[in-house]
Amino acid sequence: MPLTRTTDAWFVSGLRSPFAKIDSVLAQEDAISLSVPVVQGMMKHMQAGTYPDLVLWGNVTPNLGWSNIAREIWMDAKLDPRAPAASVIMACISSITQACLAAGFVGHATREVAVVGGVEAMSRLQIGLGQSLSDWLRHVIQAKSLGEKLGAAAELKLKDIGLFIPAVANRTTGKSMGEHCEEMAKEWKISRTAQDELAYNSHLNAMKAQDAKFFDSLIVPIGSVTKDAIPRRDTTMEKLAKLKPSFDRTSGHGTLTAGNSTPLTDGAAGLWVASTSGLKKLDSALPRVRLVDFEITSVNIKNEGLLMAPSYAIPRLLNRHNLNYADIELWEIHEAFAAQVLCNVAALESAAFRRDKAGVDRDFGRFPWERVNPNGGSLAIGHPFAATGARDLSQAVKELANMPEGSLAIVSVCADGGQGTVALLENAKS
Repeated sequence: MPLTRTTDAWFVSGLRSPFAKIDSVLAQEDAISLSVPVVQGMMKHMQAGTYPDLVLWGNVTPNLGWSNIAREIWMDAKLDPRAPAASVIMACISSITQACLAAGFVGHATREVAVVGGVEAMSRLQIGLGQSLSDWLRHVIQAKSLGEKLGAAAELKLKDIGLFIPAVANRTTGKSMGEHCEEMAKEWKISRTAQDELAYNSHLNAMKAQDAKFFDSLIVPIGSVTKDAIPRRDTTMEKLAKLKPSFDRTSGHGTLTAGNSTPLTDGAAGLWVASTSGLKKLDSALPRVRLVDFEITSVNIKNEGLLMAPSYAIPRLLNRHNLNYADIELWEIHEAFAAQVLCNVAALESAAFRRDKAGVDRDFGRFPWERVNPNGGSLAIGHPFAATGARDLSQAVKELANMPEGSLAIVSVCADGGQGTVALLENAKS
């Protein structure tokens, strides 16, 4: 049965910076300087004299130096200022969600091409004043006379003196994503060995992809840094087994470690979204695949796992198109934590979960683990929050475009806040 496509949109592989752990080889770059070479490199593949109809760029970790980072990047890159730019922030699903939103934008009227992406410069995280201290300082500055300034200054209390340090924690629950994922791992009975094995395979696949030069056409150098700095050639199951738990250090049952969790990462990534007519404005050599459909899902984090949204989205998306797991030749699944991937797949394999939670009462068959992240995932490559979706998509587009016509891929990304975005892609003729 032919697939019913919900958009006239194509995803075209873009570029990204190398990814690196914080405080390492990219530590001197801020979010804008990491992104500028990416968009400049991408624009070399667009028809001369043209510019995107929309630029969307995300940045999850805040900086007081800018409010619309998408526009600031575009202007610093000295690209055509007529391209409108906006920043969309949805935690780790920022850039994949932007791509899906852009798919609804292109193909209407004269709108044909969009650039989407995201960036994190975790090494340059800005620390601010606490709200009470900010309020006090503003009152002092606004005072018009010396007397008023002295009076306002005297209002400062010891309890008001504090700094705001952005934390990788959910505002509603107060717990980090790692702490939430530990709870998920315990609920779904995910073993430490299974997590370490997934992490080991992610590094193994990423190193194979590096050796095969798979990433070369997807990465633009940042200074002297030309490749991802995180994948470890010397990773072994024995080394992973020796690491201590990172999030549950007291119960004796913690299973998430630095080895099976993503590191804090610096990096930027971009992707093209184009209508069929818009493809003519892009380099014909760029890999492209058609977006068939997508699903954006949220769950109640008070009674569901924080990172479980994809396990709701995937059955609904496949069910709409009468597809089974085996019909998907490529699964590009974001690996925030090995446990998160294992929990979601366990849910996908559970008839009760699919029926009672996702609302889909159908058997999709065996889940094909052998088709997951053949070129490595976030555990090995890294996870700059807002950039991950674009990295996942570009990687999937390149892989899928080399498969037989009609091949399908699922790209799945989870996010803090109990949200997730999943895209269904097809290698089709343009």
